[in-house]
Amino acid sequence: MVIKNRKSKPSRRRHSADFKVRVVVAALREDKTQSQLAAEFGIHPLQISAWKKQAVEVLPQVFGSKAARTASEQSEIERSLYEKIGRLETQLDWLKKKLGPLH
Repeated sequence: MVIKNRKSKPSRRRHSADFKVRVVVAALREDKTQSQLAAEFGIHPLQISAWKKQAVEVLPQVFGSKAARTASEQSEIERSLYEKIGRLETQLDWLKKKLGPLH
């Protein structure tokens, strides 16, 4: 039995988030063409376009999420404070009931 050498598919390269950020930032500067950036970073120009598009779509959410996060944090703080007020009022009522009139 003869086993033929098959050409295996080249494995996909996985790029780190840091690398993608550097590529997208360079693409957003628009001081070089995508072909120049592709040669510089060793990736296909279409990959640069895809990452740039993905970043531009997500950027509004990045800047808008802080206000949403702050509002949710604020509501969480208010909820915990109202719980604490309720507990303190209950304790105060219990103490008044147990001590009776102080006159």
